[in-house]
Amino acid sequence: MRLLKNFFKRNNAKAQEPFNNWIDLNSLNQIEKIKEESKLETVFIFKHSTRCFISKMVIKRFENMFDDSMNNVKAYYLDLLNYRDISDEVGATFKVTHQSPQLLIIKNEVSVFNTSHQDITNITLQDYL
Repeated sequence: MRLLKNFFKRNNAKAQEPFNNWIDLNSLNQIEKIKEESKLETVFIFKHSTRCFISKMVIKRFENMFDDSMNNVKAYYLDLLNYRDISDEVGATFKVTHQSPQLLIIKNEVSVFNTSHQDITNITLQDYL
């Protein structure tokens, strides 16, 4: 019985809160702002389809990849269904082919890395900061 209590006690330890400091990407003007910001710091763009099960699963896992040291990271959230024109412009500006879900990592005004689907959760975000 003690073994079971210890097992459940460990699993009930306070879990880290998922990242929730998203910046909504809902204007074409923000793309220039992202380019400017990327001169000083790494910027993430997460392109998400709210109707796609895979995208829903991946964004939850992605949010859990952030640790406490990353609370001030610039992470833009792009709702593909409502802002397809912005998605198209993001693709053209940063020279990436559209996918969903998709993560772009922007530094010095260019996409230094992009990936999609479950591969998003196979990277170490801190490597890009």
